[in-house]
Parts: sequence; structure tokens; C-alpha cells
Amino acid sequence: MPLAMVEKGQDVNVVSLHGGFHVRKRLSDLGLTPGITIRVVQRDPKGPIVIAVKNSRLALGRGMAHKIMVEPC
Repeated sequence: MPLAMVEKGQDVNVVSLHGGFHVRKRLSDLGLTPGITIRVVQRDPKGPIVIAVKNSRLALGRGMAHKIMVEPC
């Protein structure tokens, strides 16, 4: 399922990254690689999705969040 569908407070594992080369590279540079566990910190109906990755937090737009495929831990 896409990251954009995950509920607040849920931990998920990144399965794959979709999109073009530049999108996948940008996500990889941010630390979002297949196999990593992330937590959804904030998810409002309108606005970015805030996730916790390792020891940092990232805000992703909904379009970007739809390109990150995840599975529950």
C-alpha cells in the first residue's frame, strides 16, 4: 500500500519506491530505502505527511507519499 494510506502512529517497512530516476534518488538521499522502518508522525487530511526516519523527521507531500510502497511491521 502507498505511504499516503498509512494511519498516524503506525510503523511500516518500506517495500519499494516508484517514480522516475530523480524521484527515487531524492527519496534514497533522504534515507528512504527498501527495508527501512518508518513511523507516521502526522497525517492531516490537507497538508504534508510527517514521518520519522532513523533519528530525524521528514515532511512529504501527498504525491511523494503515494510513490513509497510500504507494508505493516
